Amino acid sequence: MQRKAYVPGVAALLVALLAAGCTSGSDTGGTEDNSNPGDAGTASPVAEPGRYRTLPEPCGAVSQDTLDTLLPGIQQLPDEDQREKAYQGTPTTTFDIDRKVGCQWKVESADATDHLLVDLERVVSYDNSVSDENQAQALFAEAQTAAHLPEPSESATSDVTSSATPSDAASASSSPSSSSSSSSSSPAAGSTAADLQPRVLDDLGDEAFLNDVASSSGSTAKQRMVTVAFRTSNVIVTIEYEEQPTTIGTAPDSKEMQDRARNLAAELAEALAG
Repeated sequence: MQRKAYVPGVAALLVALLAAGCTSGSDTGGTEDNSNPGDAGTASPVAEPGRYRTLPEPCGAVSQDTLDTLLPGIQQLPDEDQREKAYQGTPTTTFDIDRKVGCQWKVESADATDHLLVDLERVVSYDNSVSDENQAQALFAEAQTAAHLPEPSESATSDVTSSATPSDAASASSSPSSSSSSSSSSPAAGSTAADLQPRVLDDLGDEAFLNDVASSSGSTAKQRMVTVAFRTSNVIVTIEYEEQPTTIGTAPDSKEMQDRARNLAAELAEALAG
């Protein structure tokens, strides 16, 4: 009789202990569950990622026809293998092709040496409160400030900076290049030197600017570099187009080089948009 009374007692004790354990675990879980919603409610919102997650292959981003226009010396190369190699370009050194890529071409001709660089950077923000696009916008603003673009003014037609002087941009007759491509984004045929000065562009990407700098060393031929940079969402594209004539005393035509660089920029912007 004592054994029969003892067994139910032990069972009752085990049931009580198990019930207490379950109740304790439930209370702990309830406390954690109740704290999570409060934490999530006070967390800062995460900024949206940029539109672009990858970058195009830069050496293949420029068409052969465009390279023929920018680098006329390619067509003068006598050997087919040399022309093929010139079209291919040389990729720039990069450690992350998803973040920054580039390609450059350099071709010599009887009239001039032309150099082209295309650089693409996909900006990623490491601050959760700053979007990739806003970070790209800040970086682009720094690049534009570093370019030291002149302020547009009414007197610009008569007072132009040395970056685009009337003598440098007067006509294509002094340029080693004879043909000029046309585009809706290009300056009008009757452009003055003031129209060709470094400036902000309002018809390319989300924002853009053009810089035009001519330099010379003593009595040698003038060297000109035209830079066109634009931003589309979180991608910044920079084009550097440089030409140095072989003939002393000649200067590359500013309008012609600007037209060519802007046409290439328009092609790249369209490719990114697609």
